[in-house]
Amino acid sequence: MAVGGFAVDDNSRAFSGKVTASVVITCIVAASGGLIFGYDIGISGGVTTMRPFLKKFFPAVLRKEADAKTNIYCVYDSHVLTAFTSSLYIAGLAASLVASRLTRAVGRRNTMIIGGLTFLIGAAINGGAENIVMLILGRILLGFGVGFTNQATPIYLSEMAPPKWRGAFNTSFYFFIGIGVVVANCLNYGTAKLSWGWRLSLGLAIVPSVIMTVGALLISDTPSSLVERGKIAQARDSLRKARGKDIDIEPELAELVKTSEAVKAANEEPFVTIFERQYRPHLVMAFAIPFFQQLTGINIIAFYAPVLFQSVGFGSDSALIASIILGCVNLFSILVSTFIVDRYGRRILFLEGGTQMIIGQVCCNLSALHPIPLFTWNIHSTCTYVLKLRLEILRNSDRKLKLNFAFCHGI
Repeated sequence: MAVGGFAVDDNSRAFSGKVTASVVITCIVAASGGLIFGYDIGISGGVTTMRPFLKKFFPAVLRKEADAKTNIYCVYDSHVLTAFTSSLYIAGLAASLVASRLTRAVGRRNTMIIGGLTFLIGAAINGGAENIVMLILGRILLGFGVGFTNQATPIYLSEMAPPKWRGAFNTSFYFFIGIGVVVANCLNYGTAKLSWGWRLSLGLAIVPSVIMTVGALLISDTPSSLVERGKIAQARDSLRKARGKDIDIEPELAELVKTSEAVKAANEEPFVTIFERQYRPHLVMAFAIPFFQQLTGINIIAFYAPVLFQSVGFGSDSALIASIILGCVNLFSILVSTFIVDRYGRRILFLEGGTQMIIGQVCCNLSALHPIPLFTWNIHSTCTYVLKLRLEILRNSDRKLKLNFAFCHGI
């Protein structure tokens, strides 16, 4: 079991518990935190292809587009546009560095609330932006919100879920990310022709942040977090709601107390403890898995999908539709993972996802070497790429990897 970012011997599967209505509702509310990240992934790439948006903030890009002869991708070579898109991820990286301590200090639930409010303010600033400074400031606040919620939400889900179904409950966070991507892409398609469509697309990020923030205000914190902060009575009530009134929760509560004490002892020398020989394999994998997953470039494909499709010859509308298709494939893959992860385990999905990653990468490279079937093949290979990547990332649902995943997501 993991508490406060450290893992100790896990006996949680020895405890009884069932999937109660309370824990389902609570976890759905918490998982909705994925909406804000998914929405931003889907919305930003589409907005940067809208002519009214480019005309107002990045007129140089439109001038380059008018002169482009062979490849319109080069017209997006703009440092200011890069600052607009990357500022969120830089802020997310910074937030993830402090989010772990924040979740321990104020709890998972309160961290989600802080993240939701920060994201809401950032969305409001972006929707009403009149200059580049406002745009980048809004993006930075969005990044802080994403960094906090991406840290707290997966931990919350892991700690609240019944041990038997922990993997499925964890994938719900990524399912909501997928929903956010699809909704954002559909919205981009619907608003692309409006002169103020970009404001609507950016400003409606307020909606998922309100859903998550209000929802978080209505749920309790996790038993692990409450025990960690010395609130044993509240932890008992939270655990009873999560496991069911007819379940003896005292043994699990005692284990949480024991685990919390062990973690507090480890925190006295955290950097000494984590580098001990027994934890080295966990430490290496905790960094290597999310780090190399990010280096595959899947975030770039998801984020800039409309731009990438335009660069290979798609029209504006067709590029947005293709992005919607990518999002739907992504969403489908998450559903597949949800039904498989607890039945067959994480290792099988790692192997399966890795195999699909190799196939997808080979297809992408072959499509580049053979330009004749590029348009049809590129859709297929990119969809395959997204599918296998998503399956792979979901295997990383154990809490002991969450801090590092959030950190590498910032990268």
